[in-house]
Amino acid sequence: MNKNQERPKKAALYVRVSTNYQIDKDSLPMQRQDLVNYAKLMFGIDDYVIFEDAGYSGKNTDRPEFQNMMKRIRNGEFTHLLCWKIDRISRNLLDFAAMYQELKDLNVTFVSKNEQFDTSTAIGEAMLKIILIFAELERNMTSERVTATMLSRAQNGLWNGGKVPYGYSYDKEQKEFSVNPEEAEIVKKIFDAYSNHHSIVTVARALNEDGYSSRAGNDWSPVSIFIILTNPFYKGTYRYNHYKIPGLKVEKDPSEWIEVPDHHPRIISDEQFEYVNSILKENSRSKRLPGKQHATNNTHIFGGLLYCSSCGSIYVSSPARMQACGYRPSKYACPNLRKRKACTSKSISDPVIGEFLMNYVLNMMRAKDSFSSIHNSDDLEHALLRGSTFDSVDHIGKDGVESYFYMLTTVPINGKRMRKPKKVVTIDPELKRLRAEKRKTKRALERLMNLYLYSEDSISKKDYTIRKSALEDYLKEITENLNMIDRSNNHEIISDENFIKRASYFILNKELADKNYIYFKKLAMDMDPEILKNFFHEIIDSVVMEQNRIMEIVFRNGLTHTFYYKDVEKPEA
Repeated sequence: MNKNQERPKKAALYVRVSTNYQIDKDSLPMQRQDLVNYAKLMFGIDDYVIFEDAGYSGKNTDRPEFQNMMKRIRNGEFTHLLCWKIDRISRNLLDFAAMYQELKDLNVTFVSKNEQFDTSTAIGEAMLKIILIFAELERNMTSERVTATMLSRAQNGLWNGGKVPYGYSYDKEQKEFSVNPEEAEIVKKIFDAYSNHHSIVTVARALNEDGYSSRAGNDWSPVSIFIILTNPFYKGTYRYNHYKIPGLKVEKDPSEWIEVPDHHPRIISDEQFEYVNSILKENSRSKRLPGKQHATNNTHIFGGLLYCSSCGSIYVSSPARMQACGYRPSKYACPNLRKRKACTSKSISDPVIGEFLMNYVLNMMRAKDSFSSIHNSDDLEHALLRGSTFDSVDHIGKDGVESYFYMLTTVPINGKRMRKPKKVVTIDPELKRLRAEKRKTKRALERLMNLYLYSEDSISKKDYTIRKSALEDYLKEITENLNMIDRSNNHEIISDENFIKRASYFILNKELADKNYIYFKKLAMDMDPEILKNFFHEIIDSVVMEQNRIMEIVFRNGLTHTFYYKDVEKPEA
């Protein structure tokens, strides 16, 4: 059964004209009336909203009413989207394909009145699939052409763009690199210091203590030092097609690399570059040898899970001092705290985080096991805050408690449901939308650059700069939103039932269920930290921190619990 049939029908009617001539000729009123009649006669829909964009081109979907319509569609307001013709939506086939896929994911029926495309019918769906096939073909052929062009350029020693390596300047008119004397001296210091000390941490610390900063004016980090030390650009070699995905340091097979020696002036000799990289490889191998003590010490159990409530940054991890008992926890802090005190958040260590999270999950599992005696969300909240760890917590956000309460009513426990479901807990579709929007924006940036660099109908530098800036700002906004919604792009949301099973299995398997309280430090000393890390990353998506307190836990099934403390002003739950 079509899910749209389970809710009242409501249509979004979209009309657009691009010129004053069309407006004057009453094109908009004609489209409006045509769609209103079509919605009533063909679908029996009397509830509708008309969205109009007058004087806007169909080259893209950057139109105010179109964007307003899509926002309301994403919020679940409409079951149908009707347009007069497909080109009213967009003349860009790829944009239309992306929009249609989103409508399909949202279970919204798309109808084009003039082309007789109705995706609630088999023939309409088939016709649109043909359009999507051609869109995919166009996308792939464009990608192949661009890839071939860029590989050819690289083989001929032509720069394919990107960030100019530190230590160099690039003349766009002459298309040549030259050595930046001031930066080159720092590059030499980096190679010399690593040759002597064999530690990238020591090199970074020495540069910062001597007052040297990066090109952006930031402190040097071990990562930035490593990037310089491993880049053959400093010995005059231009390397291209090195990584499978730009930004993700997964190397391709060396046979696929394009390397052009003597491409530009060198800063470092071949001998020093090879010597430094041989040390880096040796150090890397030694860290992976079995039985090395530091192999477990460097397992940061909560690495990648903690986020700052003030600035939204992901916490960085580092080993804390070894304690007298031999236990060495990790500590976590907002990166902006280290960068000239740009953030006031405090650092926090494994025992504090672990004790809170482990006992809270334990309470969740206990509540599941004793759910027959829990009659409402107030009872559940009391059960979740059991134990001295939560003495400072005033209450949990109402939505989170009620969501878990209703989840327990719908998840089979010991082969049967505890109660008849009162509410269906759903995941906010914003997550899927933002991920798709991020991919779309990145593709748009790539297409824009290709248009500027390689198209015969190239746009001007001014237009390119304006459009690029707008897309980058939008991408930044999307990424910031994802920081709070999607902290782990590599993991899928798990079902409520599997969430409970995974948490319960760990608790029971580790014989923790009969514990009144879990002391995390003792648990961490008795257990492989990788096991603990895998457990928390299996069930938790992210943890939002404020100072040294846990403010919010986002579980992998979409469940979100927010904590309000007694010694702060109490906002609404």
